[in-house]
Amino acid sequence: MKKMTTVIVAGALGLGASVAWAEQSCSPVKMADPGWSDIAATNAIAGFLLEGMGYQTKVDSLAVPITYGGLQDGQVDVFLGNWMPAQQGFHDKFIANGKVVQLAKNLEGTQFTLAVPDYVYDAGVHSFDDLNKFADKFGEKLYGIGAGAPANQSLQEIIKKNDFNLGKWKLVESSEQAMLAEVNRAVKNKRFITFLGWTPHPMNVKLKMHYLTGGEQYFGTAGSVYTLTRPGYAQACPEVGKLFSQLMFTPAMENTIMADVVDNKKTNAEAARAWLKANPQVLDTWLAGVKTADGKDALAAVKAKL
Repeated sequence: MKKMTTVIVAGALGLGASVAWAEQSCSPVKMADPGWSDIAATNAIAGFLLEGMGYQTKVDSLAVPITYGGLQDGQVDVFLGNWMPAQQGFHDKFIANGKVVQLAKNLEGTQFTLAVPDYVYDAGVHSFDDLNKFADKFGEKLYGIGAGAPANQSLQEIIKKNDFNLGKWKLVESSEQAMLAEVNRAVKNKRFITFLGWTPHPMNVKLKMHYLTGGEQYFGTAGSVYTLTRPGYAQACPEVGKLFSQLMFTPAMENTIMADVVDNKKTNAEAARAWLKANPQVLDTWLAGVKTADGKDALAAVKAKL
């Protein structure tokens, strides 16, 4: 009987070691960033939590189409930037058929559509239908973000279909930072410009701007952002999967972190840690029931890291 007990205990210890090894083999957690300020902020929060749990993280700068392909092929583990309904096309192509998994909603109450500075709005540009009335002042240009972004594809579709009489207009694609630099130059000179705007983002604080109505069939109204994973990831890495299934942000949270980066010249990691240190209560929900890579209480480990 004593020998059998020893075997059972040894077997249990072996199983525990096996589980711990399985979780440790999930490191690094491979994440994607399309070059968006909001995803840089949320990736930084996730990175701090994961490091406190004993995992390394690896963030690659990838365009949205490449990110979806990477999730499908297992080259990317997690993407925190599935903006809906702006990415409906990618949802239909990858998520609806199980090639990519939509794990959880991480943000709600978003807005993503064309915007104009306040002086353009005051001049009478309130909707998509108003744009072509001032075509000469706008130079018949719509300023978008990086090539391949779903929002850009929606603008290209508008041009192709000549919706809102915008068939002769051109889409200017560039990085988020380059687009906003062009907007700031236009504002400085009171020049007409229309550009992709979204919230949460520091632009809503830095710029006096208004979102245009009328583009709901392309951009929806208030939207949500979802966390995506490669197929089978939450099953292969259950503790990391549980964290990401419970990780939900707010627009105010993201705006505060992004503003700290811009205003105080902090890195995203520094700003994320500062916000978490000031708001540690969120960890109770995010890390409820989650274990570290070596099987300990994740909540205690992350709080100790703060």
